[in-house]
Amino acid sequence: MTYLLPVVALLGAGVCLSLIRSSSLLSSNQGETKDGKALPEPPGPPRLPVIGNIHQIPMTGAHRQFTEWSKAYGGIFSLKMGPALAVVVTDRRLVREMLDRKSAIYSARPHSYVSHDLITNGAHMLTMQYGDLWRKFRRILHPYFMESAIDKVHLELVEAEQIAMIKDFLDEPGKHTVHTKRTSNSIIMSVVFGVRTPDATTSHMRDLYNLMERWSAVMETGSTPPVDIFPFLKMVPESWFGNWVQRGLDVGQRMKTLYSKQKGLILARRAANLKGHANGQPTTLMDEVLDQQDKLQLTNHQQDFLGGVLMEGGSDTVSTMMLVVLQALCLNPDIVERARRDIDAVVGEDSTPRWEHHDKLPYITQIVKEAMRWRPVTPLGFPHALLSAEQGGKGDVVDGRFYLSPGTTVFLNVWGIHQDCEDPDRFDPDRYDGRTKTSAEYAASSEYELRDHYVFGAGRRICPGIHLAEREMFLGTAKLLWGFNIEQARDDKGGLIPIDTDPVTGYSEGFLVCPKDFDCSITPRSERRTATILREFVEASKNVFSRYK
Repeated sequence: MTYLLPVVALLGAGVCLSLIRSSSLLSSNQGETKDGKALPEPPGPPRLPVIGNIHQIPMTGAHRQFTEWSKAYGGIFSLKMGPALAVVVTDRRLVREMLDRKSAIYSARPHSYVSHDLITNGAHMLTMQYGDLWRKFRRILHPYFMESAIDKVHLELVEAEQIAMIKDFLDEPGKHTVHTKRTSNSIIMSVVFGVRTPDATTSHMRDLYNLMERWSAVMETGSTPPVDIFPFLKMVPESWFGNWVQRGLDVGQRMKTLYSKQKGLILARRAANLKGHANGQPTTLMDEVLDQQDKLQLTNHQQDFLGGVLMEGGSDTVSTMMLVVLQALCLNPDIVERARRDIDAVVGEDSTPRWEHHDKLPYITQIVKEAMRWRPVTPLGFPHALLSAEQGGKGDVVDGRFYLSPGTTVFLNVWGIHQDCEDPDRFDPDRYDGRTKTSAEYAASSEYELRDHYVFGAGRRICPGIHLAEREMFLGTAKLLWGFNIEQARDDKGGLIPIDTDPVTGYSEGFLVCPKDFDCSITPRSERRTATILREFVEASKNVFSRYK
């Protein structure tokens, strides 16, 4: 889960401007060299007075422009967004040194008046500042999403939902976008609220994606004034920007309504004395939160948004990455054939792959990792910031060469790092030959050169759902390859229908960078495998799904 947020949409659209807080002005107490000389900011492109580099950042594909600048100015370079300072990091070593090892001072967020204040009222974990509430949220999530908990408590559900997904592909093979979304939404809804998403028409799934579209629309370029850079713009009549305040408040109210409704279902069940495992109902994350309320002392609003942010983050990232996997497999039949040989040698036809086969199927893991590298859904991650002066921050000296003032925004250029390899546009799982540990293991390792990818982020702000997401990706990929022929679709004349994987033209930049609609052919490999899918789906329905609403 590497969590799906409106602010990422802004970054993907090149509108990181509204994320940078004007309090990031350079401190007069800059770092100094041993001989007393003030350290400079990192180098960067030339700036104009007042607006800095705002005019140079494209409306879409900011990550590509940042990558080009990194080639000219180095692994860390600076930008001015109006009066505010931002730096872009495109260097594995610096990610390790800054965001990981110094995470205590690099875990703040740049302030977004629209997202943080208007829409979420400070309760959204991804936009909230690094402080007591964020730490409380993280403490709640950690034991529930740690690796041992995933394998002990949630793995059976994940495997069952992936069986349901390949059953969906049997029933409606042309709806790959719908099937991947339903699957990831059902997993997170079951884990957090104890409620499945049996099909794509389920109201909570429909309402969530409608909400995300509205949030994205509010955060589009020009939809709101850049009040975080130029606060005086709050005084401009909101009608000049399409009643932006009211539209933001409306999205916030819709969020509150959806998230509180889901918690209400938990409260109703508990009121009926069906708490916990009564009648086979599993204990959910929200049950745990409510059980600890005397200790946690969360407001109703905070409870609602704790569940809501997981509902968001768990519903889109994995499903989008699964579409990238499908694109790559359709375009690389040799990779499909090799993967199927490996799977068939380990699993056979009478059962589908399970997580217990992970270590025996390294090539499947390599495919997943390469998909995350090749077309990352979060090419600029989610912006970090140095602690501000108000938070007690004193800035930081990087490499003994550069000084970053308190409040400086830090962009992790995921795209740029992922492109720093031989022939980066070629999909090649063999890049990860011998590197098939989990992403969580590589993220925690001091050997930064071996890190597989940065889609889950870095430092203390790394996605808390990393273990769940990895299992979803592996199982979804392995089961699809086991059960189906995955190929490019053909037109009426038998010609191959192209799949556009060009980074500029083939993907939509919203909350995530998502593949545009594409055709593919997904057909069962054999009647025996079809029978296995149907049998395992019946078993999953009886043994797992029956415990959920």
